[in-house]
Amino acid sequence: MTATIERGSATAPVNPPAGTGKNGKKSAKPARPGRKGGFLASTNGKKVVMAVTGAVMVLFLVGHMAGNLKSFLGADSFNGYADFLRTMGEPLLPHRVLLTVVEVGLVVAVALHMWSAVSLARRARKARPVRYAVRRRSRSNGYAVHTMRYGGVIIVLFLVYHLLDLTFGTANPAGPASTPYERLVEGFAPSRWWVTLFYALAVVMVGLHLRHGLWSAFQTLGLASRRSYRALRASASGLSLLLVVGFLAVPAAVVIGVIK
Repeated sequence: MTATIERGSATAPVNPPAGTGKNGKKSAKPARPGRKGGFLASTNGKKVVMAVTGAVMVLFLVGHMAGNLKSFLGADSFNGYADFLRTMGEPLLPHRVLLTVVEVGLVVAVALHMWSAVSLARRARKARPVRYAVRRRSRSNGYAVHTMRYGGVIIVLFLVYHLLDLTFGTANPAGPASTPYERLVEGFAPSRWWVTLFYALAVVMVGLHLRHGLWSAFQTLGLASRRSYRALRASASGLSLLLVVGFLAVPAAVVIGVIK
């Protein structure tokens, strides 16, 4: 301290409060440095990106499941659906252009979703460099973290194989020149039980990932409240279960011979 109290003096010099000048008047506040990166660099911005891209992927999953279920109507119906995807927008747009736009948009959504997830995880670790001495074991701290982390890796690996198997046909016994229905039946044939098992595991991971992701999106977008808590929880669980059952119904039907 620089202030001194002299013996016999009535008052003592005191340092002026921070932010005031020599004449006692408040000085101008220093300008705050602007945030680098803007809204997307903030935690809320990354959460919004994750919520929006997650919604895009949910819409894709619903449409993809509806298309897969056409296999129960026979080869003509399923092949017709696959052909429709390639001819969307014709004759206004060239062949397969609109489908390519959708595919590119989906890849961008997945990339942004992963980027926001990794960024938020790194930010959380930096904010808490030292772990708690006592770990609280809760469903959100165990189920959510492990499902979103390891389940996401399984889903990405599955998507790569799924495209090579059923979309391009390079990893399918029927070959690239076969019809989509033939690749579907050959891909989930009983002799390839390991493929069906991997598919089932990935679909379950998608369901668990989706259930937690939907609830997180509701909270991020400000939709969750005391009144809507149960309804939104039930909606997240119901949609996730519907997608899991819908996607698993097709390979199960191929294995037992309903689709052949």
